Amino acid sequence: MSVFKCEAVCIAETPQALMVEIDGDEYWIPKSQIHDDSEVYNNDDGSEGELVITGWLAKEKGLL
Repeated sequence: MSVFKCEAVCIAETPQALMVEIDGDEYWIPKSQIHDDSEVYNNDDGSEGELVITGWLAKEKGLL
């Protein structure tokens, strides 16, 4: 499985997804597509760091 890594800040959370800010743009990321190695996985204290998601989702969101 290919993965995509980038710096992100979590700004909102629902039970199924995170809203993250990447380079000034906001994206909803399904929690099911966040890799276990990701530093951003919830909205506790404005979680920020390296976001690791599936490659196909990054392509779908226009991040590649």
